[in-house]
Amino acid sequence: TAFTAVGVGDMAGDVFGNGMLRSKHTRLVGAFNHLHIFIDPNPDAAATYPERERLFNTPGSSWSDFDSSLISQGGGVFERSAKTIAITPEMQQLLDTDSTSLSPTEVIRLLLKAEVDLLWNGGIGTYVKSAAENNNDVGDRANDGVRVNGCELRTKIVGEGGNLGCTQLGRIEYASQGGRINADFIDNVGGVDCSDNEVNIKILLTKLVDEGELSIEQRNQLLYDMTTDVANIVLTNAYRQSQTISISEYKGAGALKEQQHFIQWLERQGKLDRQLEYLPSDDELSERMAAGRGLTRPELAILVAYAKMSLKETLNISDITDNDYIAQLLPLTTPSLLVSRFGEALMQHPLRAEIIATRLANIMVNDMGFNFAMRLQEETGANMADIAHSFMIARDVFGMDELLRDIEALDNQVPAEVQLAMFNQVRRIIRRATRWLLRSRDRNLSIADNIAEFKAAYTRLANNLADFMVECEAQALQQSITELTEQGVSASVSERIVHLSSLFSTFDLAKIAQQQGKDIEVVASLYFHLGAELELHWFLEQINQQAVSNHWQAQARAAFREDLDEQQRNLTAVILKHCKGEDECANMLAQWLEEHETALNRWRHLLADFKASSSHEFAQFSVALRELNLLHLHCLNAG
Repeated sequence: TAFTAVGVGDMAGDVFGNGMLRSKHTRLVGAFNHLHIFIDPNPDAAATYPERERLFNTPGSSWSDFDSSLISQGGGVFERSAKTIAITPEMQQLLDTDSTSLSPTEVIRLLLKAEVDLLWNGGIGTYVKSAAENNNDVGDRANDGVRVNGCELRTKIVGEGGNLGCTQLGRIEYASQGGRINADFIDNVGGVDCSDNEVNIKILLTKLVDEGELSIEQRNQLLYDMTTDVANIVLTNAYRQSQTISISEYKGAGALKEQQHFIQWLERQGKLDRQLEYLPSDDELSERMAAGRGLTRPELAILVAYAKMSLKETLNISDITDNDYIAQLLPLTTPSLLVSRFGEALMQHPLRAEIIATRLANIMVNDMGFNFAMRLQEETGANMADIAHSFMIARDVFGMDELLRDIEALDNQVPAEVQLAMFNQVRRIIRRATRWLLRSRDRNLSIADNIAEFKAAYTRLANNLADFMVECEAQALQQSITELTEQGVSASVSERIVHLSSLFSTFDLAKIAQQQGKDIEVVASLYFHLGAELELHWFLEQINQQAVSNHWQAQARAAFREDLDEQQRNLTAVILKHCKGEDECANMLAQWLEEHETALNRWRHLLADFKASSSHEFAQFSVALRELNLLHLHCLNAG
C-alpha cells in the first residue's frame, strides 16, 4: 500500500537514503537537508523510487540533482538560502496553508507538521521538542527556527534513523496524543548491534589467525561470507526489541502498577534517575491510572533498556554462563558458517560469559517483558541463576520459541491486537510455569533432564487434551480455537494458544504420575474431571479476573493461583491412592464424591455465594482456598 512520507536528510545520507529505499511504495512528499527543500506534492511512487535509488548510488548527490521532470505539478527543489519561496496551490494543500509566499524556515516547519503517514528522520539535528521545553533546553541552536512541538505533529508514525531528532519529552508528548514512536536508541539500534556482532566475531577470528587456524585472507573472506547472516541476526534482534515494547503497551493502564514497582525497584538499586530519563513521578502515574492511560512507547523503551542493562550484569555469573545447556545460546545466535567451521573455538570465546549473559538478557526481556526477572525474584525469593534455569526449562517444555515465531509469522495476516493478545497469553503461562519450577522442580537434575522429564508428559497431554476433559470444557476450548481461526490464525497456532492454560497442569500431573506410578493419561483424566466437578476451573477464572490495585495484591493473586493448583493436585493424589487399576480410577471419582458429599456441600455453598456477586474481595479467595484445604485434610483423615 502506498504511503506518504516527509523526511529529514537527503539520498546521499546513509541513514536517510537507506530508509527511503526500504519500500517501493514510499511517496516522499517532502524532505530537507542543510541546503535544500524538496517538495513533491503528489508523487508517483513507481517513478520516483528509481530516481531516489540513482541519487543514493551517486556520490555527493543532493536534492538539486533530482530529475525535475519526475516531480509532480506544483513541487520543486528550493534553496534554503532563499529569502522566500512561492507557494503553489498544490503546496498549499500539502502544507495546510493559505499563504502564497513563505520563508524556507516556515516551509520546513509546515513540512514537519504535515498530515502524512511517516516522518523519517535521517539527518542531524533536533527538530521536535515538547511544548513544556524551550529551545535553550534542547541545545541545538542551528535548528531553533524550524523546531516544532510534539503536540503539533500530525504524522501517524515517527521513525528515528538519526540520533536526537526529538527530545524525549517531545516523543512522550507526541505519543500521548496517539502518535506512534519508539525512541532513537530503539529505531537505529541496528548499527550498534551490528558493531557488537562484528567486534565479537573479529575477536574470535583474530585469535584463530594468531593460532594459525586461519590466514588473513581466509579471515577476510569469512567476514564477507557472513554478512547476510549477521544482518539477519541484527534485524531479528531489533524486531523483537520493538515487539516487546508493543506487548507491554498492549497491556495499557492495567500494567501501570507493576511497571511503577519496577521503576521503584530500579531506583532502590541506584540504577535509575527517574527525572533524568523523564519518567513520570508516582503522582503522575496515579493520575494516569485514574485516566486509564498507560506508559507511552518512548517511556517503555527506557524501561526495556534499563532492564537489559541490569539483567545482563546480574546474569554474568558462572552458574549461568558455565551451564552447558544455557551456553547453547552462544552458537544459536552466531552465524551458522562460523559455528560449523569453528564451533569448538566459539565455545572458548574470550568474551563467552559476557555474550551468553547478553543473549539470555535479550531473550528474557524480549520474550517475557522487562520486569519478568525482578517480579519472580520478589515473589519467590529465588536467586537469578535459579530463575534463569527454571525459565529455560519452562521455555523448552512449552516449545515457547517455536510458538512465538509462529505468532510472528502472522504479521500483516491477522489484526495486530490478536497477535499481541497471543503473545501476552504465552508470557502469562511461561511466567506461571517458571514460578512452579522455582517452587517445586528437582534441583538434583540438570536443565536438560528436567526438560526431558516434563516434555514427554507435555507432549502426551497436548496430543489428546480434549480426551481427558469433560465434554462442556472441551467444547469451550474448541469454541475459543474456532474464534481464533476465524480471525486468520492457523488451526495449529490457535490450538496451542488456547490449550496453554490447561497444559500448565503438565507439571503437577507429571509429578503425581511419577510419585504414584500411574499412567499420565489416567492422572490427567481424573484431574480435569475433578476440576470440573468442583468447578475449580471456574474458580481459577475468578482469580485471574480479580483486579489488583497494588504490588501486594498482585502477589496475593499469584499466590491464590498457586494455592488452587496445589489443592487440585492434592485432592487428585488422595483419590488416586485408592485406585488399583485404570477401570477402578474411572469409577473412583464418583465414589469419592458420594463418600464426601457433606464436606463437598460446604465448598459448593461457598461457590454459590461467589456466583451471587459480580465482584469479590481478596479475603473471599483466602476463605475459599482454606475451605479446599480443609476438604483435603478431611479426605486424608477419612482414609
